[in-house]
Amino acid sequence: MSPGTRQSDPVDAERAQLFALLARLLVAVPEPELLQRLAALPGNASPVGEAIGGLARAAASAELVALEREYFALFTGLGRGELLPYASYYLTGFLHERPLAELRGDLARLGIARRGDVTEPEDHMAFLCETLAGLIEGRLGKPAEAEPFFRRHMRPWAARFFADLEGAEAARFYRSVGALGRVAVEIEQAAADLPG
Repeated sequence: MSPGTRQSDPVDAERAQLFALLARLLVAVPEPELLQRLAALPGNASPVGEAIGGLARAAASAELVALEREYFALFTGLGRGELLPYASYYLTGFLHERPLAELRGDLARLGIARRGDVTEPEDHMAFLCETLAGLIEGRLGKPAEAEPFFRRHMRPWAARFFADLEGAEAARFYRSVGALGRVAVEIEQAAADLPG
């Protein structure tokens, strides 16, 4: 991984934290300490603030055993979960397709590699959120790479995935994760559409 220049812009720092949080919540069930920290998050009247407030309320009422069942039903299941959080599936209807190959090509160009202990393919939404956060911060490359990465690998399907998560039958706590992800992606899309 080639380090880039770290961003000192507070808005970029908050964007990176938001996508890092989404990555963490999508990769595994949050541990009790994280739930406590989430429950203490303040919301506000902005779209992101309202989504954060919803996440805080959901975290405050979450029970770990029920949360583990919910995560299993959503993402693992007996054979498969309710949702398949992969770009290939959302864009082609199949796993391990062209979107994954294109992503791997871009990751190789950026010098970003999946950790050896990670079994999910790189087009998993958690990996994409984590990579975007690292690019925004400059940890995984130049911050200028964040917008093209988002446009190419997340914009075509991320809002749909998070909306599906928000409306998933098994979702309770994860309904608020879907709402937060949907709002974050909508803001990224709007920012990408601004004239340069």
